[in-house]
Amino acid sequence: MQDNLVIVESPAKAKTIEKFLGKDYKVMSSYGHIRDLKKKEISIDLKTLEPEYEIPDDKRRVVADLKANAKKAKKVWLASDEDREGEAISWHLCEVLGLDEASTNRIVFHEITKPAILAAIENPRHIDMNLANAQQARRMLDRLVGFSLSPVLWRKVKPSLSAGRVQSVAVRLIVEREREIQSFNAEPYFRVTAVFTVDGAEMKAELDKRFSTHEEALAFLEACKDATFTISSIQKKPLKRSPATPFTTSTLQQEAARKLNFSVSQTMMVAQRLYEGGHITYMRTDSVNLSSLCINTAKEAVIGLYGEQYSKPRNFTTNTKGAQEAHEAIRPTYMANQTIEGTSQEKRLYDLIWKRTAASQMADALLEKTTVDIAVKWNSGSMKAQPSTFIATGEVVKFDGFLKAYRESAGDDDTEQKEDGGMLPQGMKEGMTVERKEITATERYSQGPARYTEASLVHKMEELGIGRPSTYAPTISTIQQREYVAKGDKKGEERKYTIDTLEGQKVTTKTKKEMAGSEKGKLIPTDVGTVVNDFLMEHFPSIMDYNFTANVEQDFDAIAEGKEDWHKMLKLFYKDFEPTVEKTIKTRSEHKAGERILGDDPKTGKPVSVKIGRYGPVVQIGTADDEEKPRFAQLPKAMSMETITLDEALELFKLPRELGEIDGNAVTVGTGRFGPYVLYKKKYVSIPKDKDPMCITLDEARELIEASQKAEQQRHLKKFEEDPKLEVMNGRYGPYIAYDGKNYRLPKAMHDKAAELTYEECMNIVNK
Repeated sequence: MQDNLVIVESPAKAKTIEKFLGKDYKVMSSYGHIRDLKKKEISIDLKTLEPEYEIPDDKRRVVADLKANAKKAKKVWLASDEDREGEAISWHLCEVLGLDEASTNRIVFHEITKPAILAAIENPRHIDMNLANAQQARRMLDRLVGFSLSPVLWRKVKPSLSAGRVQSVAVRLIVEREREIQSFNAEPYFRVTAVFTVDGAEMKAELDKRFSTHEEALAFLEACKDATFTISSIQKKPLKRSPATPFTTSTLQQEAARKLNFSVSQTMMVAQRLYEGGHITYMRTDSVNLSSLCINTAKEAVIGLYGEQYSKPRNFTTNTKGAQEAHEAIRPTYMANQTIEGTSQEKRLYDLIWKRTAASQMADALLEKTTVDIAVKWNSGSMKAQPSTFIATGEVVKFDGFLKAYRESAGDDDTEQKEDGGMLPQGMKEGMTVERKEITATERYSQGPARYTEASLVHKMEELGIGRPSTYAPTISTIQQREYVAKGDKKGEERKYTIDTLEGQKVTTKTKKEMAGSEKGKLIPTDVGTVVNDFLMEHFPSIMDYNFTANVEQDFDAIAEGKEDWHKMLKLFYKDFEPTVEKTIKTRSEHKAGERILGDDPKTGKPVSVKIGRYGPVVQIGTADDEEKPRFAQLPKAMSMETITLDEALELFKLPRELGEIDGNAVTVGTGRFGPYVLYKKKYVSIPKDKDPMCITLDEARELIEASQKAEQQRHLKKFEEDPKLEVMNGRYGPYIAYDGKNYRLPKAMHDKAAELTYEECMNIVNK
């Protein structure tokens, strides 16, 4: 009989912990949740609001193994994660494995180190049902919302859609930001900069005002031709910069996006591996607190690396409303380990966490900022009555303090170290005249609101109190998987701007071009996402309300603290919610959700509209009531339902068009969900973005078809007479075997001779 059975959530964690506990302990993994609400039904009794849980098929074997080992063990220790989700997993384990809650030990730790594990074994507790109930309440409320709203969307918008309490509000943020951008008008203005010389040394400065017209900017430059420039004041001011707080889940996601270009889900995946490998503390937290052990070890590391004067131990307090997950910030488990072994991603994320933790325990950076005012004395012209001043600034680091942690790494591109505002020339005094080298007026445009990145959306959600550390990454992944939001690039529009430069007594004017509004990797709402958002805003405004979503999170917090009954909270919500769902389903409307009439087709006089069809946005000519069937054209991805014009819509009906024949087979150009294509022998070949489908010739189509056929031939390396279902293929990651609808990876040693493999060799790989 085994003395002790410890059950954790992940197999990686199990291996690490088993090393620490020794031979008297067997550590097994539950592989996350072993029980959940049923997948294909609401799984909640709507009269009593009691959940109906099931063990999914893929967890039956895991449960059987855990049951068998739990029976053999004298003592069972439940060691799932230290948050509400982890507490619920432990409770489900108790229920399913038939464990006695009174005699089952629940242990928690927020780092996987030997001292932390042994301390947890020394201080067991029982399952905290308040925490487990908070998780149950969240899971059930989200199921009630999702399973009630989704069928409404299927009927009113499009089949196979879904809605969710947090995901729908996240989509609302993105849709509203997109509309702000669309309605924003960029206003031009002119920014004036100058280069002066002081005893041969150059100094850059900027005028303290901006001009709204080109004429004003030119008049200013003309007047500067015989103006005198004098230093009117020099001010030196000490500045102090303090380090940022240690990482929480959301600040880690934001910094990893900014500095490492990681997506939110990528950050969480890499952080999970670091945690399970024993390198960092638990990665789902909204606390900035550090343990006294970390503060002490960080002090030793800082003094050892940088010297006594760089150390300044600090503790930070958490101000986030409802902070409740783990009880410490994300930090290295051993501050003595400045680096770790691991993948490139793991090393980079660990480096980010180590530096942030070390910096938080270091002295402030001390700087000196110098501001120089250069007064313009007008000697002639119409500007005499207008006092003007150029301002030059410079910063000098007197003591680098915490910045040293960021500066130590050679080639580090960390923006924390870019604190230096530049050196100003030495020997300047008030009243001194400076020489004008050149003055430039550059046309700029007012900046509109920026689209959200994954990280800035997390920041906004946290600011509004929507979601919690464990929900940010899944929410952002869900809205992209549902195709309500796409992470993509916005092309932007070419825009001209002028640069006027005064050098000597001559003003030269240049016109340059720039791409305005182009953005990369930003979150952009799809047409379906926009229509779903508008429909939910109209019919379920309370669900879409930011305050409602934040208040629900506070209810979950109150349940976790034992201050609110979870059944009561759910019943109160459902009492108001259910009638709204019923009313919306019964509501009849003249137009389909999101439908927009663009005008009439000049040829037929029939109305032209844009709407969501079964496979996405479409343009329609005519109505269902007409004798003749309506005509449809799929809306290309580059177009939007909100901005498409009648002329643009009518252009789509010029396709498909016949180009001619190749070898007696028709060649057609058309457009579909994935853009324009050439159709030949029932095969579709995409038309590149740089070719216009309205102008493509038969010869150009032939080239595309031949290139596609060649690529297809290169994919099929070998077929077998013995079995037509067996084939050796070439894919993105090298050759592989395709057999009976499944793919089988080839060993690397066989890659070079993939086309020469025999039937027996292939079947041997398949059977293995």
